Amino acid sequence: MDRQTGQLDRSDEDLSHNNDAVVGLGSGDEHLVEQSRQHARLDRHLFELAELDVLYRPDDAILWTFMRPGGRPSFTPSMLHDFEDWQRLIVENFGSGQVPLRYLVLGSRAPGVFCFGGDLSLFERLIRTGDRDGLARYGYRCVEILHRNMHALDLPMLTIGLVQGAALGGGFEALLSFDYIVAERDATFGLPEILFGLFPGMGAHAILSRKLGTAMADRLITSNQTYTAEEMYELGLVHHLADNGEGVAACEDFIRRCERRHPGLVNARKAMKLTNPIGLSELKRIVDLWADAALQLSDGDLKVMNRLTRAQDRVGFQPDSERAA
Repeated sequence: MDRQTGQLDRSDEDLSHNNDAVVGLGSGDEHLVEQSRQHARLDRHLFELAELDVLYRPDDAILWTFMRPGGRPSFTPSMLHDFEDWQRLIVENFGSGQVPLRYLVLGSRAPGVFCFGGDLSLFERLIRTGDRDGLARYGYRCVEILHRNMHALDLPMLTIGLVQGAALGGGFEALLSFDYIVAERDATFGLPEILFGLFPGMGAHAILSRKLGTAMADRLITSNQTYTAEEMYELGLVHHLADNGEGVAACEDFIRRCERRHPGLVNARKAMKLTNPIGLSELKRIVDLWADAALQLSDGDLKVMNRLTRAQDRVGFQPDSERAA
């Protein structure tokens, strides 16, 4: 893995996709046999998702995942489908009596963007056709994924969100469901929904009010302000700052420092969630409020939403070969 870009190098890609790789062994290399067996036990579909690049590193039981959107770096229905499969496959392949998993890291391949959040193009279409059920179904899928991540898929692991770029709207909300956030210094955070007369409906109110109190949560939600990684660190939402280009290395360093304390940290996070529980039903009730509010947006609000959509399209992900052309 290239520490500067977060990209998998060739050998890592071979490992993540080739479950039948032959490992040459010498004296004292018996542990490699077990690692090879563990990797072979993983369902290959976990490494074949359309918009998520996945690598399992058995040496330290880390599952690295990077969003690789086909277009706009947002939570489109196809991206949500991949996340649902990703979570299901993790639960089916890791845990007690299966392959060990101690850390899960999520980052992004989109240059300069972690995630822009909700699919604004879809929202506009559903709002214009008055499809309240479609809006609610989309929101329910988002908060179900978020809620499972908040509880680390009921596995004894720590979850880490790696931010290299902009985390806006639902992208910011998704990060809030991780145990820890590592952000490069030029990363930015914000909840811009108020700009077009809406509010973030997929977790921000519930999580931020628990973490920061209702007054500060309201400030972040209604200010339409973009915050730096250092400002988020001062608020306690970002846990570790990394120099630009060093986010992957910072995650690796954090994991090394956590290793000895891993059981205590896992259970400390569980205890924190017990003291400030957030139920799925609460998250879905907020989605219902969001869907109702969306149908009240004016044509002017939808035009603002459309302009943001087009701006996001202009920075959509392109394969390396296209960017270099």
